[in-house]
Amino acid sequence: MQRDPRQRDERYLAYIRTLPCCICGDNTSTEAAHLRVGLISASTPKRATGMGEKSSDKWALPLCSRHHREQHRMNELEFWASYGINPFELAISLRRPA
Repeated sequence: MQRDPRQRDERYLAYIRTLPCCICGDNTSTEAAHLRVGLISASTPKRATGMGEKSSDKWALPLCSRHHREQHRMNELEFWASYGINPFELAISLRRPA
């Protein structure tokens, strides 16, 4: 299966970095955290990305540096579930009109 080319959007990432962390609300060190896991559904067509590959920027979420590190240290679906967040719905809701 051929990979889709990564879509980059530096303006969108800059916007994400202006938001508070979606877990703790900290807004002093917000980073754009890309979702790596996938979920293929009619409303959320997000494929998983492999090692050394980042998701398209439209799948970035605002996390403080502490939570961004935590996201990378554990199973990503378990990470989001432990905070009661559906990351796919959140990513879609944060997208602003072009």
